Amino acid sequence: MRYAGLIKDDVNNGLGVGLTLFTQGCPHHCKGCQNPETWNFNGGKEYTEEVYQDIIDYFTNNSYATRLTLSGGDPLYSPQIILPLCEKIKEIRPDVVIWAYTGHIFEDIKDKPEMKYIDVIVDGPFLLEQRDITLPFRGSANQRIIDVQKSLHEGGVILYG
Repeated sequence: MRYAGLIKDDVNNGLGVGLTLFTQGCPHHCKGCQNPETWNFNGGKEYTEEVYQDIIDYFTNNSYATRLTLSGGDPLYSPQIILPLCEKIKEIRPDVVIWAYTGHIFEDIKDKPEMKYIDVIVDGPFLLEQRDITLPFRGSANQRIIDVQKSLHEGGVILYG
């Protein structure tokens, strides 16, 4: 299992203060991607028990941290990392809001087991021709910020906010 890096006390990749985990590996290869170094599934660093525990300790010891963001790469290609991590975070800190970025559209991934734990998803590939730096928390106009749990409950896409 590989990951590209993590940022503690991050304020850029979702609402509030939190930790962003960048997974390693992405097949989308979006033109203009801001993280092309995360494309290679064999790149990055080894995701170890120590890395996992460091993330758990961060949320255990920092009550001000209210968000975990999963980015990449595409975190949905690392279920062996994100599924146990999200499950544990929700167990110890149910108040933590979990964000995820994916190149897939929500309708195609809504039945994945990870969706049980993800609160907010930014879906869709980054499209350079629709790039818009004025949009919060996304890079191109085609991407949506979706309230996952409300969408699953209602049976349709409910935008976050």
